[in-house]
Amino acid sequence: MDIEQVIAHRQAKVERWRARGVDPYPPRFRRTHTAREAVAALVEAERRGSPPPAVTVAGRIVAMRQMGRATFIDLRDGSGRLQTYHRLDALGEEAYAALDDLDLGDFLGVEGEMFRTRTGEPTVQARAYTLLCKALRAPPEKWHGLQDTETRHRQRYLDLMVNEEVRERFRLRQRIVQAVRRYLDERGFLEVETPVLQPHAGGAAARPFVTYHNALERHLYLRIALELYLKRLLVGGYERVYELGRVFRNEGVTGRHNPEFTMLEAYQAYADYTDMMELTQGMIVQAAREALGTLQVPCGDTVIDLTPPWPRVSLREAIRQHTGIDIEALRDAAALREAAATVGLAVDPVWDWAKLVDELLANFVEPRTLQPTFVVDYPVELSPLAKAKPGAPGLVERFELFLGGREIANAYTELNDPLEQRRRFQEQARRRAAGQEEVETADEDFLVALEHGMPPAGGLGLGIDRLVMVLTGQSSIREVVLFPALREKGTS
Repeated sequence: MDIEQVIAHRQAKVERWRARGVDPYPPRFRRTHTAREAVAALVEAERRGSPPPAVTVAGRIVAMRQMGRATFIDLRDGSGRLQTYHRLDALGEEAYAALDDLDLGDFLGVEGEMFRTRTGEPTVQARAYTLLCKALRAPPEKWHGLQDTETRHRQRYLDLMVNEEVRERFRLRQRIVQAVRRYLDERGFLEVETPVLQPHAGGAAARPFVTYHNALERHLYLRIALELYLKRLLVGGYERVYELGRVFRNEGVTGRHNPEFTMLEAYQAYADYTDMMELTQGMIVQAAREALGTLQVPCGDTVIDLTPPWPRVSLREAIRQHTGIDIEALRDAAALREAAATVGLAVDPVWDWAKLVDELLANFVEPRTLQPTFVVDYPVELSPLAKAKPGAPGLVERFELFLGGREIANAYTELNDPLEQRRRFQEQARRRAAGQEEVETADEDFLVALEHGMPPAGGLGLGIDRLVMVLTGQSSIREVVLFPALREKGTS
């Protein structure tokens, strides 16, 4: 049958339930046990030699098997799957006949006593049942798994309905997030919330989403980072703050990029980027231990070893190791452009020196760095919010953590000199005028805040989605975001 026929067939069953005086969508149902709890109650009764426990369970129908004057119905709830057994002589002719108007995908409540079948399977001997929700559409044909990627991502509820490993992955994501929060809370960090709609899209070099607020009569931007408001809180007197929230970037959609994603940013007064390395390493190690129970994480044909300490390598040396190019020996953009082209980088003629360095890092270092590695000490041109590294002209105290072939985290010793910050914003404006779209924009209110004085501090940004990708062995961000952004159906 096509979908219209299926819906019509099931709608007819809805009307038959109503003709019996049964509401096919009752407002409530009180269950006493989940599927897992019902099985545990049976095991405990068997251990004690007690009578079988009476239970009231509920779940979605995932299988139905009629065997003469009896019918087996399998229910699945959030804890697992449980078999129920419906006999004609126990239910009566009318109630038993009404089982014909149940379908896969319906929700059903069942009351009865637990027992074991001859094969030993825990089962509810039904003495009554209640239709809780009549599904008008059939579930995917293969209850053992929905394989079509397009359907899985567009209709995530079907993916979750039939793929237990997907449901477990998102439970695992929550355990990772909880571990990250707990790690910071235990170290005295205060979790805060800052504006999603902002007058300036600052804190990162990215293209923002823009909207118009009618009452304020002004354009606002969906935040591209959490940084500038969190640093205002350091100015205000908080010494350890963090936010875990959504940020939005109006850029490409790839296996590693979603227009909205979850970011953690944390700021600590009287700390620097080496303190942030220790914080990052400890936080990820704790998350892996709590969520996975191991520091050995499968990654394709290899295993990522999260055992600390993690190595630290300068950005200059990392690029030299993977390309043979010494970026400091080629400070002229034309010379670096020529060298980058010889190693296979598709070079855009408008890229300046800083953009070329960033592309060499992204194309040759990042994808080849599987084991956790801190790449440190970046050119100032790439890091307008980071403090200069003493004794190293042109470099700032910044690191990025690469793990599983991805950038996972980014951190600085934060720049707190308001005059230098203003100068760097002006330099970013010159780069934008020269055609570089993804550069930092100036935020005058943030500069005013810095002029009131911000203590020395370290700051960290960590991509939660990418961390979950690594810890769950996924190559696409769409597998760790419940409802990823997709092109309109039917477009390429």
